[in-house]
Amino acid sequence: MTQNFASLALLATLLLVSAAGNAQTLTNDGATLTVQSGATLYVSGGLLHKAGSALANDGTVQLTGDFTNTAPAASLSGAGLLRFSGAQDQTLTSPAGTALANLEVANTGAAGANRLLLPADLSVTGQLALTAGLLRTAPAATLTLPDGATLLGEQTGRYVQGNLRAVRAAVSGTAPVAFSNGVTLTPNGQSLGTVTVTRTAGLQTAGLSFGQNLAGTNKGIDRVWTVAATGTPTAAVTASFSWLPDDDNGFVPGTSAQLWRAASAAGPWSKEGAPGSAATRSFAADVTEFGAFTVSNVSAPLPVELARFTAEPLGDDALLRWTTASEKNNDHFEVEASADGRAFRRIGTVAGHGSTTQPVDYQFTDKAIARYAADPVYYRLRQVDKDGTASYSPVRQVRVAAPLGLSAEAWPQPFGPGGTTLTLTLRTASAGPAALIVHDALGRLVLSRTLSLLAGSTELPLAELGPLATGVYVLRLNQGAQHAQLKLVRE
Repeated sequence: MTQNFASLALLATLLLVSAAGNAQTLTNDGATLTVQSGATLYVSGGLLHKAGSALANDGTVQLTGDFTNTAPAASLSGAGLLRFSGAQDQTLTSPAGTALANLEVANTGAAGANRLLLPADLSVTGQLALTAGLLRTAPAATLTLPDGATLLGEQTGRYVQGNLRAVRAAVSGTAPVAFSNGVTLTPNGQSLGTVTVTRTAGLQTAGLSFGQNLAGTNKGIDRVWTVAATGTPTAAVTASFSWLPDDDNGFVPGTSAQLWRAASAAGPWSKEGAPGSAATRSFAADVTEFGAFTVSNVSAPLPVELARFTAEPLGDDALLRWTTASEKNNDHFEVEASADGRAFRRIGTVAGHGSTTQPVDYQFTDKAIARYAADPVYYRLRQVDKDGTASYSPVRQVRVAAPLGLSAEAWPQPFGPGGTTLTLTLRTASAGPAALIVHDALGRLVLSRTLSLLAGSTELPLAELGPLATGVYVLRLNQGAQHAQLKLVRE
């Protein structure tokens, strides 16, 4: 049975149930459907929201069938609740980027048929409530809870399968910051900016929702958390990860557990911190770099292609050493260095050993690292397979004992588009006054400033360069007998 409405405004509860008890479809075909605060629209069946229609929901819309939106995402509005209360799988279909204020899954179907299926990206800006059944995203879809949104009711047999993303803005200080998808981060006094945690769980797919070793015989729990931040950690961040028995995936609570990190869920994985207890299905460790994280029993390790990576000073040089526990189609390692921990460049290549199950030791020496005019110098490895697939190691750093001299770096380059401010990173071995001068391509003076520099690194925003015309400029920095020069590009 199908019912069509040209226009409908609800002030109170309206029940749409066919006399025969059969499921029906409420079709909104080009009209505005308004559900006011305190009102409920209950449909024993589904809702079809066609192109050219509008749904303003400040009350409750409750369905026992599917919700299908073929109109633009913006056609859905209001601060109300969309509740799914069927007794078999239901589907919420809407264009990627759709945002709902509040969503409730209250599906009472039998296990395996009690899910709300989400085929495309969706955001819930208020509360996502799980009172019965599960919510399952498609492998390529993500349910996002922006900063301020909450999740209520996850427990055994009732949680979000697939990709659940949680966002927290302005993460800083010393207090723990809880994300609604099983992660708590303690910045330990650092400013991490906006942090996004995406949890992929319950899909039973290696390299996506869980990690496994090269032979495919050992695996981690069926949850992978991918952590990203707008600010780069400069010291350890304490990270705690928790999960439900549904996603044990062979994990044995009470035995020793290990946290693992990789660039992505596809691996390769490396250990983070020391083994410990996860009897309560929660594990914490200090991490210095974000990425993809998961947990496994120590007795069932994930692929540790890179078992060890160290960097240490050796006179005026830096000595890098690393060990692989096993390799599969490993073509080579590219050694990369950075003066600021952000922009890396390749400084050398070391051949790999192809495929082997035996440990292999490597080393590389970076000569005269004072040339970077930075302290510390940052290093990482880029491991490249024979098919071109690449992954990165954790970042290591080496302190520089030699005098730094004077240097300047500018970022972003080019600068100007989108209102971005040019920032200088100045490094000097000696505190004291310095002169900063900027000329245009014709040699005309456009900026002159006197600075008072401290020994070490100083970041200096140059907002006054924002109004400059598009073109190339030359920046000169003079401190006593030391000089540095940069080319700046304004777009």
